[in-house]
Amino acid sequence: MRYHLKQIYCRPWTLNGLSLKLIESHYENNYGGALRRLNAITRELESLDFAKAPGYVVNGLKREELSALNSTLLHELYFASLGGDGKPTKALADALARDFGSVDRWRSEFVAMGNALSGGSGWVVLVYVPRDCRLVNQYASEHSQAVAGGIPILALDMYEHAYHLDFGANAKAYVDAFMRNIDWKAVEGRWEDACKVEPPRPLVQEEFGDLPGVGVEEVKAMLDAGRPVQFIDARPRHYVSRTQDIIEGATWRDPERVQEWMGELSKSEPVVVFCVYGFHVGCRAAIALSEAGFDAKYMKGGHSGWRAIGGPVRMNG
Repeated sequence: MRYHLKQIYCRPWTLNGLSLKLIESHYENNYGGALRRLNAITRELESLDFAKAPGYVVNGLKREELSALNSTLLHELYFASLGGDGKPTKALADALARDFGSVDRWRSEFVAMGNALSGGSGWVVLVYVPRDCRLVNQYASEHSQAVAGGIPILALDMYEHAYHLDFGANAKAYVDAFMRNIDWKAVEGRWEDACKVEPPRPLVQEEFGDLPGVGVEEVKAMLDAGRPVQFIDARPRHYVSRTQDIIEGATWRDPERVQEWMGELSKSEPVVVFCVYGFHVGCRAAIALSEAGFDAKYMKGGHSGWRAIGGPVRMNG
């Protein structure tokens, strides 16, 4: 496999405060160098006998491949980020305001991250995360760092080769020049494409598809706010007997005897039931309560999910 050079997306002679000499040197020497290194590494990997190769050789080549490939991709995004007037489009302005509080707040964070890398090396990347359907600013000190599952849409190169010819050690002036030249229309196109990427498929328990569930964070917020809720620990008896803790505010009930203890509950207050991990046991108990006329939900993630968010527990017994 051979990786191919991509043309400069911006018109470097029209940039405000970034010289043609700087952009050409960056493109030819640094981007081109990363691409040449990537192809050289690829050739070595293609000729390698993986069944006989020492582990350190495999690790070294794959580590260098990751760094060279990310360097290539980020440089392509960097050049594609330039060539505009630095003014966010309305769609991007709305998205930045939604995810950061305001465009100014986003800009302040992005610029501060770039300035913090001055005198060092790395990238500042605006990334869309399909999992959460939101934008985040990502710091990367090496080419091998990335938000897992994130889609980069804007990249600021903070390695010295990106600014030294024009600005010397004045990295702050370079960051300001970069911000003036962002092509937000192109960024918007990449953001629109990223938004089309579906988030990871959610967990679906088909047999309990109609049963309403509630997240551990929401349950904790209900309890913290003092809202009335009957919080039922329906972990199996054999499991509870081996554990040391129970969620603060919850009452353990044997899930095998739901019909016996449901009469002690009030139908005027909601019921939240949980088991160990938020699967079958808690769901079955919630279904039994719902069928009996209770406003019952199961807690997603169960006891384990509660502990994962640092929810309060007390000693059992």
